Amino acid sequence: MNLRHVVILLVSVACIAGGFLFIRECTRPSQSVQDARDEVGRLTRDGVLRNGDIIFQSSMSGQSKAVQLATHSKYSHCCIVVLDGSKAYVVEAVQPVSITPLARWISHGDDGHYVVKRLVNADSVLTPETLERMKAVGEDFIGKKYDRTFEWSDDKIYCSELVWKIYKRGAGIEVGKLGRLRDFDLTHEEVKKVMKDRYGDDIPLNDVVISPVDIYNSDLLKQVDVEHR
Repeated sequence: MNLRHVVILLVSVACIAGGFLFIRECTRPSQSVQDARDEVGRLTRDGVLRNGDIIFQSSMSGQSKAVQLATHSKYSHCCIVVLDGSKAYVVEAVQPVSITPLARWISHGDDGHYVVKRLVNADSVLTPETLERMKAVGEDFIGKKYDRTFEWSDDKIYCSELVWKIYKRGAGIEVGKLGRLRDFDLTHEEVKKVMKDRYGDDIPLNDVVISPVDIYNSDLLKQVDVEHR
């Protein structure tokens, strides 16, 4: 085999390998979504999920790592489950506040991992009337901008703030203890960078905040046994 044939062979092998890599990378997201769809279909068929469940994940967003560091939690994003027959959605504060198919939401998380929590006394508290009130509260926020500076107004809103306000205003329940921005761990360099980007030199340390882990750790919630990958 002469040099020309060797070069052609190497180029061909590289192209084939590159093609396989390209196909794998291009199909990975759709496979992930399909896996999530299959999983959500099973959960809804088996009646595992309920309206009003709170679901947590490690988001793949740019600020997720900073949230994890500042709150000492692996979970950086949360939202509320909404069921419509056999279909499952979440109401979540992204840009903008949206109703997202649950399967798509799961596929956006780190390795598809999530945790579901529910009120300890959900059977008696989350009546159809209460769930309707919570739904109405959530609908009032649809389309509002995501709050990058974590303020406590309704003009813009972030994920855990949305969950907390839906429960507070719709059910009269505080799922998680409100804190102040100064209560977070702001010492890590990555957190400092995000804070500088959002606030400049004037960080509002006394602003009221609620983080995903504050809701996650609420004594009013219990974890739902969900088998997933």
